[in-house]
Amino acid sequence: MVYLNDDIAHFDWEAALPLLSEQRREQTLKFKHLLGRKTCAAAYLLLCEALRKEYGITEKPIFEYGIHGKPFIIGYPDIHFNISHCREAVLCVVSSRPVGVDVESIRSYKDSLVEYTMNPQEIAKINQAPRPEVEFVRFWTMKEAVLKLSGEGISKDLKTVLTGQEQIETQVNMEKNYIYSIIYG
Repeated sequence: MVYLNDDIAHFDWEAALPLLSEQRREQTLKFKHLLGRKTCAAAYLLLCEALRKEYGITEKPIFEYGIHGKPFIIGYPDIHFNISHCREAVLCVVSSRPVGVDVESIRSYKDSLVEYTMNPQEIAKINQAPRPEVEFVRFWTMKEAVLKLSGEGISKDLKTVLTGQEQIETQVNMEKNYIYSIIYG
């Protein structure tokens, strides 16, 4: 299931601190900037909400990390989750199968970034779109979701990430200025 908080501006991260595991509280407090603290705490609380609603789990989840840094919940090997955040939103998806998600702010981009990350077909679609910045971010979230599904993260040639065979759910929220993509394994 998909859990989303797109009111980060009003999220009270200090009030959330007692609700976090000690592990997540330490992670949250490492962020120097307020936005990092808010999104770190908000993402964890979304995961807690999802675990409670979907699986009846009320204890605070503790993480271990795979070789590429993808987190998993200790004691629950059959529960898969993925988290992403941007300035406007925090996204968490829990599932009985592997999942990858990404949420990004809609923003302008540099042509050099497009050339570095997109293949010729993707570049053509971006250039032909009524809002090229939206199309760029849509492709970016799709690519990052695929890489987060595998646990690789951004470690390979981004031009070859999408094959066209993936079934990726993408949502564009122009009102709140973000796009997210979800892919299940």
